[in-house]
Amino acid sequence: MPRFTYLCPIRWSDMDANSHVNNAVYPRYLEETRMNMFQALVPSDPAERLSKNFFLSEQWMKFSRPLVYSTAPVSIEAWVTNLKGVAFELAYEIKDADGLYVSATSKMAGYDSVAGRVRRFDDAERAVLGSFLVSRDPVHVSSSCY
Repeated sequence: MPRFTYLCPIRWSDMDANSHVNNAVYPRYLEETRMNMFQALVPSDPAERLSKNFFLSEQWMKFSRPLVYSTAPVSIEAWVTNLKGVAFELAYEIKDADGLYVSATSKMAGYDSVAGRVRRFDDAERAVLGSFLVSRDPVHVSSSCY
């Protein structure tokens, strides 16, 4: 199955007054996962990076239970659920051996910062994104959005 797994460390500073990971930290965990998952798509040339980047357009999270501090990293699995010419969706599960903590979905699009507009993915980008494509409906959260 073409899922990407990122072992994300839990930092003591991620904790809140209730002794669990603060809900505001989870978007950073998802960002770290994306950055590791797609590091092959980041051009080495800084000028090219400006014209071939991505932006997050939407994100949903469904919290199943609190995650408490541990020295062991938490596992974040991510996969592409929908790939189009200029956009894609990612699904995630944040979990460990004890079970699922968060299900999430992100919508991403290609962006050209030099031209100031959305851009189409090139063949190399489509190949990398497509290597993580799994046919599954993304997680949508109604009243539980954070």
